Order: sequence, then C-alpha cells, then structure tokens
Amino acid sequence: MGLLFLIPYLPRADSGLDFFIPLLITGAGLGLLVSQLNNYTLSPISEERVSEAAGVNSASGSFGLSFGLAFAGAIMLATLSFTFTRMAYESTVLTPEQQVQVAEALEADAQIMSDTQLVEQLAGQPPEVQAEIIRINTEARHIALQVALLVPLIASLLGLLNTFRMVKMPDLEPSQAAEGMLLG
Repeated sequence: MGLLFLIPYLPRADSGLDFFIPLLITGAGLGLLVSQLNNYTLSPISEERVSEAAGVNSASGSFGLSFGLAFAGAIMLATLSFTFTRMAYESTVLTPEQQVQVAEALEADAQIMSDTQLVEQLAGQPPEVQAEIIRINTEARHIALQVALLVPLIASLLGLLNTFRMVKMPDLEPSQAAEGMLLG
C-alpha cells in the first residue's frame, strides 16, 4: 500500500523526509506479513525437519530479495537510459551532435547520477546545455524510479492473487516445532 502512494509522489518530493509516511506504511506491512508467512510455510513440517525447512525458507527469502533487487535495478537503468535518450533527442536546446553524444554515453555507461555529479561532467558546456541536461536527468531519474517501484508492486499484487488460491486449500495443522519457534 505504501508503494502505491510512493510511486505518483516521487516527482513532487523535496527531501527524504517526504517519503517517511509511505515507507512507514510499507515497512509496517512487510513486518506484519513476514511472521505470518513463516508460520504458514513452516506449519506442515514435522518436528524433525523444521530447522532444515526454516533454513530453506530463509535462503529462499534471501534469494528472492537479491533477485528482486537485481531485476528492479536492471529495469531502472534500462528505463533511465531509454527515457534520457528519448528526452535528449526531443530536446530543442541540444544540437543533433550533442543528442548523439548523450545517446552514445548512455549506451556505454548508464547510471543514476546526482545533479552535482552531472554538473562536474558538464563543465565547459554552455549554461543552457547544462540546464537542459540536468532537467532531463531529473525527469528521467523520477520516471526510472517509478518504473522500478512497479516491480515490487506487481510482485505484491501477484502475491495477493496467490492468497486467494491458498484460501481454497485445506488448513494445515501446525507442528509443535513451528509453534515453538514463534514463541521462542
């Protein structure tokens, strides 16, 4: 739910504190969910195997987190490169040579860059070119982050849809070992 508020709000945020409420909602939601997921996944496991299952559960969660971060990062950089290049070609301030130079630079090394870093790289360029590239960078960064945040949002929606499938499944009896892990 917090991500749903965060995505459209990103371009209008002035500081990191502006993200406090959406991130608080997201963190609380994840915190409330994790304990229930662990209980659900470990409940059908026999007492002899619950520690192994907990290890597999933890490793699977770590792998999923790593894969999701890598996938969202790749989506973010691809979106940044595509958006920045498109906006550079549409610019009326940049010359055709500068537009090609921007496209080639992004093809070789697309990365998220702060305005300060960008100003350092643009030293020696006319002020109107610097201002235009900084404007494009700012807009492209916002769009790239919004698209990247769609990855966990879509994953959450798929998880929600999966819960409807799980509701139709018969209830499992929790093992004593899983109950002990939750209490201890």
